[in-house]
Amino acid sequence: MDLAVNKRAPFDYETLETYEAGIQLYGHEVKSVRARHAGIAGAFVIIRGGEAWLVNAAIPPYQAKNAPPGYDPVRSRKLLLHARELKELIGKSAQKGLTLIPLGLYTRNARIKLAFALARRKKSRDQRENIREREEERDIRRALRE
Repeated sequence: MDLAVNKRAPFDYETLETYEAGIQLYGHEVKSVRARHAGIAGAFVIIRGGEAWLVNAAIPPYQAKNAPPGYDPVRSRKLLLHARELKELIGKSAQKGLTLIPLGLYTRNARIKLAFALARRKKSRDQRENIREREEERDIRRALRE
């Protein structure tokens, strides 16, 4: 079940490989994510100190009045990955032009997981090409219905 989706990712990035990671959250953040209050648009994944972190993802408190004092909804959150996956990501993300972007938050066996991808930014001409193809397919479908 998708809890949050990064709708801009397929338009802005060409995904090369996808990964799955657990995410370290507070209890009220888990409730908030399950209530679909999370936002991952504009977020990204970085490798710092041999650990993966989700940066710039907005997860507001489940109940604003009961939030802990000084709670930051856009704090960095640690991602839980196997050591071999981290080593692989460190090597691949160091390549020029590649970045790690979140694709979506979902549940698996009552745990909240983050799907993220190793991606390369699309050029604006590629984006225009995608728009053109989508419009052509739409026109073909319209013509077949008539």
